[in-house]
Amino acid sequence: MADKYRRRLLLALLEHNPQDDEDTQVPADVSLEDEELADLQVHMTHTHLPKLVDAGVIEWNEAESAVRKGPKFDELRPLLNLMRNHADELPDDWI
Repeated sequence: MADKYRRRLLLALLEHNPQDDEDTQVPADVSLEDEELADLQVHMTHTHLPKLVDAGVIEWNEAESAVRKGPKFDELRPLLNLMRNHADELPDDWI
């Protein structure tokens, strides 16, 4: 939860679980701001996704580029719901 891109990914999974779809897409509300797409992909692959996997919050199939809710995702659900419901009260760069 320490990084805005991890928070955005978790919020996207809250709204949409790719487990239910055959086609996984990047949510439209995820913007890259100042980072280049290639840099973000490297950071996601080598930092953000492994941290979320280690925490048990997501499952990641690297070969298929698929991310799904993990076994501990529901432990974060109340916090994610609060963040989503009060997004306008959070700092601009938080989500």
